[in-house]
Amino acid sequence: MSDGPLVGIVMGSESDMPVMEKCTAQLDELGVPYEVVVASAHRSPDKVHEWAAGAEGRGIEVIVAAAGKAAHLAGVVAAYTPLPVIAVPMKTSDLGGLDSLLSMVQMPKGVPVACVAIDGAQNAAILAAQVLGVAHTEYRAAVRTLKERMAQG
Repeated sequence: MSDGPLVGIVMGSESDMPVMEKCTAQLDELGVPYEVVVASAHRSPDKVHEWAAGAEGRGIEVIVAAAGKAAHLAGVVAAYTPLPVIAVPMKTSDLGGLDSLLSMVQMPKGVPVACVAIDGAQNAAILAAQVLGVAHTEYRAAVRTLKERMAQG
């Protein structure tokens, strides 16, 4: 298993943390190291740019980006890195998260972003581990064990 973080988690606001704790808890259970940063595509675009552009150099292999409302964070991150980006649309008070979901799945050609369900932080963690499992057999084994436990009820 890696010593440094392999998953980078970025969220647009500190208020996203309660939902994203499901992501970090799942990554902990799977033994996947990660880093977490709060950076808004709208309020701190330079921070987002610097963090995303430097992710690969820090050893990050997959990025999970969570945001709500005009949820441009995942797309902005994807524009600055060749790494796979998994978007987590946050539930919102205005449109229940549909606004976030549509912002994330309607990416322009050439800037793909995978997207999980609204508030789907746990699935984002599992998907990130599955992506890592392509090159890291220990994470593939951890996901296999998780799925076996889920099948047993």
